[in-house]
Amino acid sequence: MAKKLPTVSFNSGEYVVYPSHGVGKISDISKQNIAGTELELLVVNFDRDKMTLRIPLAKVANVGLRKISEPSTINTALETLKGKAKVRKLMWSRRAQEYENKINSGNPVAVAEVVRDLYRRENLAEQSYSERQIYEQAFERLASEVAVCENTSIEDANKKLLSILAK
Repeated sequence: MAKKLPTVSFNSGEYVVYPSHGVGKISDISKQNIAGTELELLVVNFDRDKMTLRIPLAKVANVGLRKISEPSTINTALETLKGKAKVRKLMWSRRAQEYENKINSGNPVAVAEVVRDLYRRENLAEQSYSERQIYEQAFERLASEVAVCENTSIEDANKKLLSILAK
């Protein structure tokens, strides 16, 4: 007997977070015939990447799709940004892997840790290309979720994050 996973219902027009792609919007919940099997699919659009994912409803829990975080979780993530950067003395490749794992976890607090740890004030020259790429990816993920959670523009969310980091 397979154990039943708790079902989370998603609605068309709702914003969701797909751990490895960030914030997307459910455009449709449809049935499609694939290889002779009828599947119920969640159609999620990611405007920024101009990408559409079709996720079988049965696999939604496995891929980690979740609703936008509660304001309390977002506030915890924003508080994390105020903390002191924790840079571990590991080779960059290992740290980069840890950062990528945190970003792809989809957890806003873990993403905020990456943003905090890789944030540099004006002097971007001291940051390598790959460091900047990971920082920008984490920053964009966090900003897009903050924007949807607080019902504001992505620009305002970016300004808010930068003002917290600059303190």
